[in-house]
Amino acid sequence: MQDSIFTKIIKGEIPSHKIYEDDRTYAFLDIHPITPGHTLVIPKKQVEFVWDLDEDDYQALQRSVQNIARHMRRTLDVPYVGEQIIGVDVPHAHVHLIPFREVSEYRHVPDMNSEPDHAALATMAEKLTLV
Repeated sequence: MQDSIFTKIIKGEIPSHKIYEDDRTYAFLDIHPITPGHTLVIPKKQVEFVWDLDEDDYQALQRSVQNIARHMRRTLDVPYVGEQIIGVDVPHAHVHLIPFREVSEYRHVPDMNSEPDHAALATMAEKLTLV
């Protein structure tokens, strides 16, 4: 299996705005966020679909998702953190966490062709990094 873009990010071959990492999971900011703080949480093991992860990796992923979402609510002072598992854009299991206040924010579709604002992403990553 060829390395996915996410595996290349984990290996450090492609830069990311990392906010969390443990022995089984990695979390980084989406470069085309739906809202500021939009984060992708991925297992370090490359498996195409979340549902195909072994039980231990699935539980580790969900534990990280829960911890990051709780941290987002506190740090960004938002009442909601939406969770999306879509699984069609990158062949590597991943969970989107999207902090928001109003439903219209959550349903916003970003311009995927725009240049990422790396300065804003770096500032957000610094704010959201879990230690």
